[in-house]
Amino acid sequence: MQLDNCNPAARRRPGQRKGNAMKAFRYYLPLILALFLLAVMPQTWASIAVQCPEDTDGIDADGDGDPANDIVCRHITGGDGFATMADGRRLYMFSFGDADDHQPLDPAGPPVEETPANKALEAELPAPRITLREGQELYLTMTNVSMVLRPDLFDPHSVHWHGFPNAAPIFDGLPEPSPTPNMMASFTYYYKAAHPGTYFYHCHVEAAEHMQMGMIGNLWVTPKQNELPDGTVLLGGFVHNAGNKYAYNDGDGSTFYDVEIPIQMTGMDSAFHDASEFVTPLMFAEMHDNYTMINGRGYPDTMDPNVIFNQDGTPGFGAQKTPTLIDLEQGQILLMRVSNVSTTHIYSMATTTGVPMKVVGRGAALLRGPTGEDTSFEVNVLNVGGGQAFDVLLDTQDVPPGKYFLYTTTLQFLANGDQERGGIMTEINVSAAP
Repeated sequence: MQLDNCNPAARRRPGQRKGNAMKAFRYYLPLILALFLLAVMPQTWASIAVQCPEDTDGIDADGDGDPANDIVCRHITGGDGFATMADGRRLYMFSFGDADDHQPLDPAGPPVEETPANKALEAELPAPRITLREGQELYLTMTNVSMVLRPDLFDPHSVHWHGFPNAAPIFDGLPEPSPTPNMMASFTYYYKAAHPGTYFYHCHVEAAEHMQMGMIGNLWVTPKQNELPDGTVLLGGFVHNAGNKYAYNDGDGSTFYDVEIPIQMTGMDSAFHDASEFVTPLMFAEMHDNYTMINGRGYPDTMDPNVIFNQDGTPGFGAQKTPTLIDLEQGQILLMRVSNVSTTHIYSMATTTGVPMKVVGRGAALLRGPTGEDTSFEVNVLNVGGGQAFDVLLDTQDVPPGKYFLYTTTLQFLANGDQERGGIMTEINVSAAP
């Protein structure tokens, strides 16, 4: 019998049709299970108590003139969810979620009790950003809401502030000296933000797996120099105006900027994430990221100013919330807070010819020599190893208005899976000054 080559259905055997149906069922089974668990667990999980003391010491530690706001309290979750790649592929992930900005699944419904179950499946990529002023104290509560789509896992989670000289090992997030909250448990970390700079935080439990799965976020500390009195004259005659922003306490205004943006470069190995979702062996030795991203997005999603919801547009679930399109007016200075949190690759970063990059900080430290000499440097291409962070200034004073690109120079990272023209790339739009 001759088959009709123009009709794909005619060429498909009954077993193939059954196989496709089983694949579809297997694909949606975790989501069906998750929705079922969300429906039945709120009655059984305990409510959450967040530790947040009042600031009553009367000391203005951050220099902003208000002695009663030096304590910052944040609440995040550790759990699972999904991320949408720029080619439309959905990948299962672990990450942290923002419990301070929690929205109930039904915004029109009655208020719900704050329980771990009500905050499940709200993992964000990247994790919620934390910004502090130098001198502030952070009480960060992390609640482990479990991996709803992997009920076979009982993984604890932790928060490790990467590169931060924490004086108390119990709050460092390393599993050996620090508590690591189990499922449905919370732990409050304490940090004294004594050093300004660009940091990031991540889970340090089974770090290679949990970081590959997405448990990474930005953490910045702004300097006290931002709070100087209006009209203060710095070294070299630079005059500080109220509202000025600096990357560090430079003393001379050399790290002044107008606009800041995170450039957190990372990647995901789709085979590894699929293996985790469908409960198959994880091939650590073969881990290789085929989706590379800036701030959890590959090009062209990096230019989308909107939130990318991970659950078919359903509000209330975790999302990719950080747009990466760079809009500047000619003459403005951009501070890029660059970090590489990949578990597999070194990434390079370059700008279109004519847009200079000046590196003023590395590893949350101002680039100054032992006697105070300026050791900042200009680059055409910046190589960023895993775990490294840089503070990079782009001065557009001499940049003509137009469209430019920020991108990786490694061609294999300019792709979304098998799709070309994606990955680590975004646009820099410079408009004429008014």
